Amino acid sequence: MVSIDKSNELEFQDVVTVFLTHHSKVLVLKRSSKVGTYKGRWAGVSGYLESEDSLDQAYTEMAEEVGLSRDDVTLISVGESLEVVDEARKRFWRVHPFLFRVDEPDKIRLDWENTEMRWIRPDELVGLETVPALKETLERVLKDD
Repeated sequence: MVSIDKSNELEFQDVVTVFLTHHSKVLVLKRSSKVGTYKGRWAGVSGYLESEDSLDQAYTEMAEEVGLSRDDVTLISVGESLEVVDEARKRFWRVHPFLFRVDEPDKIRLDWENTEMRWIRPDELVGLETVPALKETLERVLKDD
């Protein structure tokens, strides 16, 4: 799902961002130095959209990054996709956001993509160094919640 815009040489990439919620808090993850982009920044569970089904990709990313299966989460909200331009990285991201409730947060196990996790109130996101437009992405799934 990658294409190149020849007019301004931006690489287009579809990604999913999954927010997990538990008792009115949201999980954020600190990206490791081993990932390709935004090293050391806070994000949701995220990954490249590798299929036509963004929801299926969201489940795949949760299994890979935090060790949760479909049975461990409940889908709460699917947000409208958000388009984010990162001129510095010559990227045009189309972010597909999701919000899931997790009832047993002790099951969460981080893989190599992230080094730290925090449960925060949504308003605390402002104080963190995040991937581009993470606050706006979260708002897409919280507005109906």
